[in-house]
Amino acid sequence: MPTGVALRAVRAQLFDAAERVLLRDGPSGLTSRAVTTEADCAKGVLHRHFDDFDAFLAEFVLDRIEKLDEESLRKAVGTGTVVDNLAAALTAVFESVAVAIVPLVIFRDELRARLRREWPAGVPVLTQAAVMIAGYLKAERDAGRIGENADVDTLAATLIGATHLLFADRTGARPEAAQVRKTVAAVVGSGVRPARR
Repeated sequence: MPTGVALRAVRAQLFDAAERVLLRDGPSGLTSRAVTTEADCAKGVLHRHFDDFDAFLAEFVLDRIEKLDEESLRKAVGTGTVVDNLAAALTAVFESVAVAIVPLVIFRDELRARLRREWPAGVPVLTQAAVMIAGYLKAERDAGRIGENADVDTLAATLIGATHLLFADRTGARPEAAQVRKTVAAVVGSGVRPARR
């Protein structure tokens, strides 16, 4: 098979199929056969492009981390309210495949070991989301919309943890927007300065 576009297309097809299986069936349903069946291709296709299934899963997780929408959050700095911007960004993270990746990483020891080689701390998707949130909070602090002594790294980690609890049950109802906003406001509320008029 030629390299380049064709390889990227196969990888994207397999990763998209893995996401659908993971969201529908959970980590225990995510097998190489389930992925190739969902992708409507022969099982050998996956093994032709990846050393084994855990190598595939590691690449899948890293690919999904890259899809976190950091650009939209950066563009939100100085606009709207800090609480609304954070609530929207956190909802986007946890309504994506991110919430399903957490139990997948916990579920598979070999996957966790492979990810540790490139991601030394935390659960990769949550750690990257915390980095994204901390960057936004730092920019808002620099803009004077958050207290100058705000510990943005601790706030970001707390926001990720608190919001993850709202979204953790993949089979339950999604939290309402007001509930997410209330959680964000409780975490950052005292550090947010009122909008200037």
